[in-house]
Amino acid sequence: MRAGAKPIAVWTVPLAALFAAGLALFADPAGLTERLRGVQFDAYQSLAPRPFDDGYKVRVLDLDPASEARFGPWPWSRLALARLTDELKAAGASSVVFALPLDGPDPAAPDRLLSLLPADDPSRTALAGLPAPDARFAQSLAGIVAVTGFTLGQAGDATARKTLTVQGDPDALAAVPNFAGAAGPSAEVTTASAGDGALNLVPDADGKMRRMPLVLRLGGKPVPSLEAEALRLAAGTDVTIASAATGIPGLNASAALATADAGKFSAPLLADGTIAIHFARETAARHVTASALDAGKLAPDALSHATVFISAPGATVATPLGARSVAEVHAEALENMLTGATLKEPNGRVPGLIFLAVMGIGLTVLFARAGARWAGALALLTILGLQGFTWFLFAREHVLLDSASPSAGLAFVFAAGFAARLWDIAQARAHFRDVFAGTLSDAAVMRIARKPELLKLGGEARTVSCLSCGIRGYGRLADSFADDAPGFAKLIGTAIAPLIQVALANGGTLGRFDGESFTAYWNAPLDDAEHALHACEAANRMTLALAQTNETLAQERRFDGTAFEAIEVGIGVATGRAVAGGFGPRGAYAIAGDSMLLAERIRALSAQYGPAVIVADDTRKAAERGYAFLEVDYIAAGPHEEPVTLFAMLGNPLVRASPKFRALQTFHDHIFQAIRAQQWDKARGLIEQCRKLSGASQKLYDLHLARIEFFEHNPPGGDWDGAFRQILK
Repeated sequence: MRAGAKPIAVWTVPLAALFAAGLALFADPAGLTERLRGVQFDAYQSLAPRPFDDGYKVRVLDLDPASEARFGPWPWSRLALARLTDELKAAGASSVVFALPLDGPDPAAPDRLLSLLPADDPSRTALAGLPAPDARFAQSLAGIVAVTGFTLGQAGDATARKTLTVQGDPDALAAVPNFAGAAGPSAEVTTASAGDGALNLVPDADGKMRRMPLVLRLGGKPVPSLEAEALRLAAGTDVTIASAATGIPGLNASAALATADAGKFSAPLLADGTIAIHFARETAARHVTASALDAGKLAPDALSHATVFISAPGATVATPLGARSVAEVHAEALENMLTGATLKEPNGRVPGLIFLAVMGIGLTVLFARAGARWAGALALLTILGLQGFTWFLFAREHVLLDSASPSAGLAFVFAAGFAARLWDIAQARAHFRDVFAGTLSDAAVMRIARKPELLKLGGEARTVSCLSCGIRGYGRLADSFADDAPGFAKLIGTAIAPLIQVALANGGTLGRFDGESFTAYWNAPLDDAEHALHACEAANRMTLALAQTNETLAQERRFDGTAFEAIEVGIGVATGRAVAGGFGPRGAYAIAGDSMLLAERIRALSAQYGPAVIVADDTRKAAERGYAFLEVDYIAAGPHEEPVTLFAMLGNPLVRASPKFRALQTFHDHIFQAIRAQQWDKARGLIEQCRKLSGASQKLYDLHLARIEFFEHNPPGGDWDGAFRQILK
């Protein structure tokens, strides 16, 4: 994998998911988008149901169990319906709507009873003289505005007495369901009723009633539904259906139904000729029972000027607010139109597709350029904003705008892109884990896997802090294990492995490792603004880790009776410029520069100073706020034999602030000033005084006393820069 290159899957997978989501939104396979839309609209209606408005007094006559005790089990005879109709007229109802089929034979018709009697039965004469139930029912319909219904799609020859007028393009009816036949009540009942309309309901794919048809087609001609006829009679004028152009002109423009208008009433229509019902919560004020009506127990004005809907007992449908009787759903639809509460639902899926396309492309671009976090933030904010906007439209404007489908599509695009990104990261992590096996921490490998552009194998100049750590007296230790090679390998592994882990855990990158020593560096390949401080922290923790290792090894030796000499390490740290990148035939990542060479030379010299950690002056300057540093030498130890000031790292800022360290630091300043001034006796006296201070390194002072003696016998000359060089020759 080329560093910095974006894998093609980063943008192709979400783009493919966007295409699939758009296709699903457009084609709606298995009614998926319709179901999502239904869930959203149900939630909105549950949160903000329509307030019950009793201004037009629409009622539902419930055929309760008590009424079945009066009139017998359902289906009732037309005689029972006639009796209830007469009682409704007497109670002051202005109209009655029969939301039930009346095309079947009457169970109490005299001719049916006659067929059950013997030919010589004397009661046959009496039955033959009784009026037909349909005639009695038709007689009861006089004096009240009654609407009866016919059922489209059933065998029969029923026709609608009125067809609807459609203004505009006749093609607007293309989405309205068309039926070849219809079954309805007898001709005398139809003639006696003031209007007749289709009883057909249009549930959604999940079986819930959210819409009520106003326009249907019978033999290609537009016919009214039960609600359209009820609206016509309430308005006192014909219902006119208006159409309007939809879509984008020149691209997918077409005509669709727009409104149903009757006098002062107007209801927005969907393309299939239905209205979207805004349901109210269940309320007792809308209901009266047939048993109370028949028993004369209603309040005097309970049905005065009311429109009453009647449906078969037990006929219920699912709605956004729970199960409701068929009569109540019809009543809700009429109330919506009379009060202007009908919900508006924009026709077509073009707005949702455009929104999904624009935001999906934006999401894909973010995946490719900014990563999954920014893409996820955009997806979340967009979905929340869209849901908030559609809720505002519903609550304030009574508009149903589908945000569930495009939101689900956008979430699908993000999920696909995120999954592709995870896959890509996993592949990159495996690749970089192979490349940097044992040289970087898992956290660093993950960062590079997430952003491969962080790794610049082509080469770059960086300021790095380098650390070299090695076991002091390695050769002597190896000789002591001459007869136990496995034991020596185990000992070295036990000592070195924790030190390497400390370097990695503190953000270092492992460089060379040869068994005796290893190197590490900071600020490459990942940026580290505090690289010098982190290198010193790693060095300090290495000394602590080594102390714990020595304690463990000492306990093991006590058990087996073997003599044990504590392992010592020397650590050199230097900071400077280096070139970082892929080197060698395999392009392995490494750094090249004088800072690593200096760190290794400092480590080699560290044993003569006593303390384990010795750092160069540039490192001391960059990390001084975190540790106490004491000058120990000025020596020509640089890669080009240039003088370098070396410092021992002795502790944290608390040590630096202590009086003992400050006294020691003052003595060292004067010692090195005296040496540079070639004041050998003064320097020797200061060293002798310094030996007596707490924390002083006797090995260090022995070194400088030996050098003073060397200089006394070999004067450095007047142009001497103060650096000692003889030790390197």
